Amino acid sequence: MSDGHRSAQAPTSARTRVGRPLLSLALASMMDEVHAHSGAVYLVAADEPVLEMAVMAGLPRAFAAPWERVGLSAPIPVAEAVRERRLVWVGGEHEMARRFPRIAVVLPYPFALAAVPVATSSKVYGAVFVTWPGSHPPDLSDREREHLIAACGRLAVRLERAVEDNVSPHAEPDLLGAAQVGSPAGTLGTVEAARMVARLPYGLCSLDLHGRISFANAAAAELIGVPTSQLLGSQLWAAVPWLNDPVYEDRYRAALLSQHSTSFVALRPPGDWLSFRMYPSTTGLSVRVSRARAVTDMNRSGPQPGDSPPRLVTISQLLSLAGALTEAVGVQDVVQLVADEIAPAVGSQALVVLGSRAGRLRVLGHRGYPDAHVVERFDGLPLSEPTPGTHALTTGVPAFFDSREQLERLYPRRHATPDGFEAWAYLPLIASGRPVGTCVLAYTERHPFPADERAVLTSLGGLIAQALERAVLYDAKHQLAHGLQAALLPHSLPSLPGIDAAARYLPATQGMDIGGDFYDLVPVDGLAAAVIGDVQGHNVTAAGLMGQIRTAVRAYTTVGQTPEEVMRSTNRLLIDLGAELFASCLYLRLDPRRGRAVMARAGHPPPLLRRPDGRVRVLDLAGGPLLGIDSSAVYPTTEVDLAPGSVLALYTDGLIESPGVDIEDALAGLGRQLADAGDRPLDELADELVRRSAAARERIDDVALLLLRACD
Repeated sequence: MSDGHRSAQAPTSARTRVGRPLLSLALASMMDEVHAHSGAVYLVAADEPVLEMAVMAGLPRAFAAPWERVGLSAPIPVAEAVRERRLVWVGGEHEMARRFPRIAVVLPYPFALAAVPVATSSKVYGAVFVTWPGSHPPDLSDREREHLIAACGRLAVRLERAVEDNVSPHAEPDLLGAAQVGSPAGTLGTVEAARMVARLPYGLCSLDLHGRISFANAAAAELIGVPTSQLLGSQLWAAVPWLNDPVYEDRYRAALLSQHSTSFVALRPPGDWLSFRMYPSTTGLSVRVSRARAVTDMNRSGPQPGDSPPRLVTISQLLSLAGALTEAVGVQDVVQLVADEIAPAVGSQALVVLGSRAGRLRVLGHRGYPDAHVVERFDGLPLSEPTPGTHALTTGVPAFFDSREQLERLYPRRHATPDGFEAWAYLPLIASGRPVGTCVLAYTERHPFPADERAVLTSLGGLIAQALERAVLYDAKHQLAHGLQAALLPHSLPSLPGIDAAARYLPATQGMDIGGDFYDLVPVDGLAAAVIGDVQGHNVTAAGLMGQIRTAVRAYTTVGQTPEEVMRSTNRLLIDLGAELFASCLYLRLDPRRGRAVMARAGHPPPLLRRPDGRVRVLDLAGGPLLGIDSSAVYPTTEVDLAPGSVLALYTDGLIESPGVDIEDALAGLGRQLADAGDRPLDELADELVRRSAAARERIDDVALLLLRACD
């Protein structure tokens, strides 16, 4: 009996059951085989294109907090491994910075990473990543590669069997060593070892993978100035107020991820400088604490003694937010990002982003207000109006209000109507040295704003401001582009005797959503002229040139030039303009009464003709080169029979060209759709052809479609 047959007949009891740590065991085995020091397993969410972290090993989950849940299209290795169904290798920090900058911003440390899809031949279940210290060679060895691929393949088979048995892996704990908190003798194992450590002239601490102190000798407690009983079980930067700085936590993260020793110098108030050196392993860190010498040239001052409130955001959150804000495109993207990531991090329940235009306050976006009318009262206020929003925008000075009473005492006129919130932070958004807006954070309860929290919020305002400045400029360009496109294309097609017509235009989804595709239908002395074309490029220059060509074709048609002459004249005009852009074009003169059409083509895709009996063929037309190349080019014409009921489909290449699809196959598919259309109205047919086009869905290029039907 074959192995495959035995597997198919295996009893349920031999398969993985709910409750068994399937993912944890597989990950631990995989890491052991390739000597990796951390890793994680991601599973594809059931109902959305998202990867969710199921279990992590070797490092605290907080190290990967920005990527616990990521979209399949995200620019990170595990998502790329799933998309491309291949192993993704990143050999070090420089390669990470080049290929995956968002990860490098948050984790700028020397380490290597491999991401592998967990997939069978028919289905992808997720992905695994594992990491090695920075000392790993820059290339993945064949043995490591084979082990990883084989292990992920075995895990995929186990997951497939679990699905067949209608079970799914349960929630599993991350694989980290438990903190050992207790007496020094118990921690080190022998009383004599503890006595030896106690006699050393410098401080020693042991931290677990979460940064919690599991041992500290008397010298360490004395140097740090905190009793051992308060240190044990706490994170170093949480137990010691003057170490509550993201810079120091960053050294701990760098040591664990790179497995290289790191160090820093910190000022213990009022004037004692201490040196901390961290020695990492896969189980935690050993920290040596000693007095620092020769640091009189350092001018960094630490926080004053006293209890400090918990930090609003960690360094990883701050760096992740900065990276995410660089990817926000439009104003609404910025507002959504602030609502999703920044507002929750600082404890705010609602926000408004304000800008200005023509001397008045404008609401750019808001979230969290159940009543939109509350927000609308900001919109249109003169900047001279004494409100906290206008004051922050015009002066660049932040304002914090702990309570409603404090707000209404200073601004009674504009805040007399309750909005359901009890505290506010008005953050000026300053970019390029000038205020570009105000971010209002609202809190449902009274909220004191101590000095360090105000500093954090003001810094976050600077990050938001830079993103908002770019987003406002992008939205302005986007609006200009769409207005230009709308002005250059016909608003509607004319009603002509003997001809039904329908047209569709879709801009490319890359670039500025504007391009050079165009079409037109022009009445000419009882006849009709139709044109469709494509100027290369997806920018304002291409759109402007498209408008000039369309206008020229209309003018040459109106003065009575033949199709061949129209094409030759337009070609010479394009060359004379010196635009250094080329254009394809298809021009035809329709005579529905005589049932014929005369066509001229300049490098444009051939049209399709659907005859009244439903047969479709690609028209083989004579033609010349693209417009704008050869001033002496000629464009011969072809006459085509056009019986009543016939449909001509004119289109640009954006309708049929898509990556990985043969152009002939795409053209044949368009022909089949046209043949199956029957005699439905042209507007319905145009919508159907665009909807069923794979190229039109992806839209790496503009799409233009013009349908013409000869009528009785």
